[in-house]
Amino acid sequence: MNMNGKRIVITGASGGLGINTVALLVAQGAEVIGLDKVEPNADQWKGKEFLKCDITNETEVDNAFANAVKSLGGIDILINNAGSLALQDAAIQPTQQTRDSFDDNFWALWKVTSCALPHLQASKGKLINVSSLFAYVNAPLVPGYATSKRAVAAFSDSIRMQYGREITVTTLYPGFINTDIHRGAVRQGLSVAKIVDIRFLGLRLINLEEPVLAASKGMVKACKRRYRDAGLTILGSLTLWFARHTPSIVDFIISQRVAHMIKQGSLNIKLDTPSQAG
Repeated sequence: MNMNGKRIVITGASGGLGINTVALLVAQGAEVIGLDKVEPNADQWKGKEFLKCDITNETEVDNAFANAVKSLGGIDILINNAGSLALQDAAIQPTQQTRDSFDDNFWALWKVTSCALPHLQASKGKLINVSSLFAYVNAPLVPGYATSKRAVAAFSDSIRMQYGREITVTTLYPGFINTDIHRGAVRQGLSVAKIVDIRFLGLRLINLEEPVLAASKGMVKACKRRYRDAGLTILGSLTLWFARHTPSIVDFIISQRVAHMIKQGSLNIKLDTPSQAG
């Protein structure tokens, strides 16, 4: 699919993955409107228009889409890219952070999709939902994030079954990208950057980080092709395949890696406590 003249709306437009994806799409001739509750860096923003919008606020979403459709004249592609990440203990009652994870990652995505769907049907367009490798790469400490992202995958499948003859539905599964979404987890003591940087005797064996530019190119590629499910990089797609087809092996690798880091003292995690539960 040629991106020239394509009318695109993307949420989470101010973050590292979002703002780089916008720049790449605009460079290929697309008209892009970005939604985010945080203003983008003015020097980096290349889109046609930015609309400040908290996607968990239904009124703001309704207004943003009315303005976006008025400006673009329709929508060819919606990219549901917004999300948030924090750590929780799955053994305690859901905390406000847990509820916020679902609001940001799933309920808001559903609302945004409902606003865009009539316009996507009219243009025979494309819906791209950004899930996460955590939807299938099982890990401790992220029950809210992982569960909400697996829900995104199921939502995509349901939309595809009902509207697949009218629109294309793609689910993307990013791995670790060193962007601001991880700041909360780092403050709580979990550096995913350390987990994916695997070393032996001080020598790097492999680093599973996905560079933000490579991931952004993967987003653009997904806009052009009729993917059902895909990673953003070759490494991400391979990880997704192994997580789906050999989950016990992937579980073992993750658990061993986390246990090793705890033994080394590399992790000092401060989780929610029951007194914080809502």
